Amino acid sequence: MKNRFIALTIFVCLWPLLSPRLQAQDAAAYVVADATSGHILLSHRPNKKLQIASLTKIATAMVVLDWLDLSKQDQGALATVPPGVNLISPNNPIGLQPGDQVSVRDLLYAMLIQSDNIAAYTLADHVGRDLQRNTQSAGKPVDLFVAQMNALARKLGMEHTKFLNPTGRDAQETPYSTASDLVKLSAAAMQRSSFRFYVSQKERQITHRLASGSTAQYKLANTNELLGVNAIDGVKTGTSERAGECVVISAARTPESVQNPDGSFTITPRRLIVVVLGSRSRFNDASGLLSEGWNLYDQWAAQGRPLEK
Repeated sequence: MKNRFIALTIFVCLWPLLSPRLQAQDAAAYVVADATSGHILLSHRPNKKLQIASLTKIATAMVVLDWLDLSKQDQGALATVPPGVNLISPNNPIGLQPGDQVSVRDLLYAMLIQSDNIAAYTLADHVGRDLQRNTQSAGKPVDLFVAQMNALARKLGMEHTKFLNPTGRDAQETPYSTASDLVKLSAAAMQRSSFRFYVSQKERQITHRLASGSTAQYKLANTNELLGVNAIDGVKTGTSERAGECVVISAARTPESVQNPDGSFTITPRRLIVVVLGSRSRFNDASGLLSEGWNLYDQWAAQGRPLEK
């Protein structure tokens, strides 16, 4: 008994010193990767298909931003909260109700900062209706929007991903993705300055126009507890009963500048993406994996950044 007690005491004392990858073994999956090349530095079940909860909203935001670019729409344009949204999410902290009007900009803030499901659904409905008008397509606007999400996944080479709704909520049919696919999605999203700005905000006050004609304000708080720590500037959290605790974080260092023999310079961005799925302690896992990831990145960079064939 005494020996067991001593062994347990030693284990508890050494636990903080254990490799972050060992501490994260309880997670369903994780990946640490270089955002520029996609090179995976560290992984655990990277291709396991899992539910990803509100990490889905990264794809939702990307489709909205693509639509804004292509349609030349103003982010300040108002979208109307559609009927039936109260069935989408039992929690409604912002208080959005059918008939309320919110700018596309503030809906993006609400979806990406505080992971609001009603904001995500309203964006999908708003963009889907515009797609429906322009293409004269049949079907429900939100279904057209989700089809664009899956088209985006195919474009990015996300071979093990299927989106079923814009919110990531649990459904009777199971949506899924993988940690390695989410690296591709997140790296593409963080290349966009507008997306980086949205997810880097710790808080934001938004305004919406009530159906009655009056206005209401709400102060959003970012669900990403790691934001601003160790240069972390995004990306998104997600939680559901089936998915567990999920998070994607991103952190950048000053780009590496190397002078070439001809006098020119080669500039190499340095950004890591960390994806943690199905964790019991997502922020601890992600923080530890980021630290170990930078150590592995430095070793990889010293070797000339070789890529797997």
